[in-house]
Amino acid sequence: MTGSGEDWLSDGLNVTGADSGLWVSGVDYIAGWREARVAADRLNRALLSVGFELSAVRAVASTNEDGRGVVRLAGWPDTVDRLAQLLEARSDGDGGAA
Repeated sequence: MTGSGEDWLSDGLNVTGADSGLWVSGVDYIAGWREARVAADRLNRALLSVGFELSAVRAVASTNEDGRGVVRLAGWPDTVDRLAQLLEARSDGDGGAA
């Protein structure tokens, strides 16, 4: 997945969490991360297709403590607010997708 440059994963947004350094021996984190990476890449392509810059908001593949894939959304608050407005405009008014 490419973004606004070669260093799109480290272009100003801190995407590591407090639990990012905790690994348990014997847990297959790679399989979960790979699954999350596919989903994150798809979301990032969708964000790019509607005009968002990955330097401002992006999906990041990760895993939880059990090795299950997790996709986290990292972004600047104003950009995430714009994304929320876009999603709200697509909703059917009853809290569901159109």
